[in-house]
Amino acid sequence: MWERKIKKAIFTLNVDGFSPEITELTFPLINNYAKKIGAEWVLIKDRKWPDYPVTYEKLQIYYLAQEMDNEWNIYIDADALLHPDLMDFTQILSKDTVAHHGSDFASQRWKYDRYFLKDGRNIGSGNWFTIASDWCIDLWHPLDDLTLEEALANISPTVEERNSGVFNPDHLIDDYTLSRNIAKYSFKFVAIRELLEKLRPGLQGLFWHQYLIPKEAKVVEIKKVLKMWGVM
Repeated sequence: MWERKIKKAIFTLNVDGFSPEITELTFPLINNYAKKIGAEWVLIKDRKWPDYPVTYEKLQIYYLAQEMDNEWNIYIDADALLHPDLMDFTQILSKDTVAHHGSDFASQRWKYDRYFLKDGRNIGSGNWFTIASDWCIDLWHPLDDLTLEEALANISPTVEERNSGVFNPDHLIDDYTLSRNIAKYSFKFVAIRELLEKLRPGLQGLFWHQYLIPKEAKVVEIKKVLKMWGVM
């Protein structure tokens, strides 16, 4: 029986060779996940917007995905761990719905404009694990009605982020832009961690991502998780 092959891609930001001591631990699992779900894995290595914070380069997905003619697009941060048993969410999600691992309460971080106020769901993007189909490619639409300065003025990092000593507040520009796009385009939204709890209560621990700890400590913690998962 003939089955149509669905074109999928996983994107990861890796400008200037991000932390090799971390990626040598995380990349094999991302690569394995790409093979498991039949997706092409694309490393975003070059700058398109050199005057913007580096995390804004994640929005290259808007162009790359359309050039590749993908049906599904997944973004995964370079320092994220994916359990080998992680399922293919493109087989579960509806194409009219975008997904993140989780979300924050938007007004804790962002100054609202008419899009946030119109939408009213207060969804704050955590853009380290993100999924959207070709129907919802505008999730990664670059800002075209705000300057960088205007966008950064709308961002208020949490106290924990400010006090961490390892976090640049400007790096929230991608989270802000995706949050605003969710509101602007009225995308249906689901949090993967909530979806997993609904589908199979207690099925957690398939992800690991900590962005507010120093690089050396992160390497130690990643190795602990890998040993706990039985893959190291």
